[in-house]
Amino acid sequence: MKISSMKSIFTAPFVTEIGKTAGNMYRLGYDERNSGNISILLDENMVSEYLDLRFVKREIEIGFDAKELAGKILIVTASGSYFKNIQSTPAENLGIIRISADGSKAELLWGLNGGGKPTSELPAHIMSHISRLSADHDNKVILHCHPTNLLAMTFVHELDEKKFTHTLWQMCTESIMIFPDGIGLLPWMVCGTNEIGEATAEKMREFRLVVWAMHGIYGSGRTLDEAFGLIETAEKAAQVYMLTAHLPRLNTITDEQLKSLAESLNLNYRKDFFPKQK
Repeated sequence: MKISSMKSIFTAPFVTEIGKTAGNMYRLGYDERNSGNISILLDENMVSEYLDLRFVKREIEIGFDAKELAGKILIVTASGSYFKNIQSTPAENLGIIRISADGSKAELLWGLNGGGKPTSELPAHIMSHISRLSADHDNKVILHCHPTNLLAMTFVHELDEKKFTHTLWQMCTESIMIFPDGIGLLPWMVCGTNEIGEATAEKMREFRLVVWAMHGIYGSGRTLDEAFGLIETAEKAAQVYMLTAHLPRLNTITDEQLKSLAESLNLNYRKDFFPKQK
């Protein structure tokens, strides 16, 4: 394809969609200041309609072995980027990268203008992509943010995956419908490291949602809407919990009702996440 016949990258759906979603997340309070990050695996043929894939602006060291994604192209948010600015200035706040053949570098194909770098959580994103692809070969999106109520809940709720998930299931009818596979949990860890990336990726083999205690959440999905929808559903359930946890509970969705709902919808839900009957 001749460069002159290429479409404008600023009209690419993977650029415009990430800008709209990032703006929504900022307005919801999920991503204050420069918090949060997004990465999406892109189809090479689609990207080639907008970019000359032979041209590499520069190479960026990844800091670990990512050769399982060698040759794969991703769009990622920039380190220090403000989600509220992505839609208006995408070339400064986004980057399109390709993992090098040896898996040690990110080849910058577009964006990160002004010498920017990919998100500092890139290791966690790439490792999580690898894990999710092993569970679902159509998974494309990894999304990290700081929803207020989920964050608050980790300060006052027991940090046990089964109990945490069960509580969220009981807060909203939709919860078990949207994340029947449950939610993974990690203790507080230093962010931006390979260690937290490895721990998150291990959880991502089993869960599409992983909460970082006292920090935020990671969500995954086949589309940006799916990953975002998982997070906003869990956040709504956490909000109901935080609004009611200090009050006497007069009513609840019982375990029998939750199981009946899940089975009526033929959901593959985590039966082991219900309290054992005495």
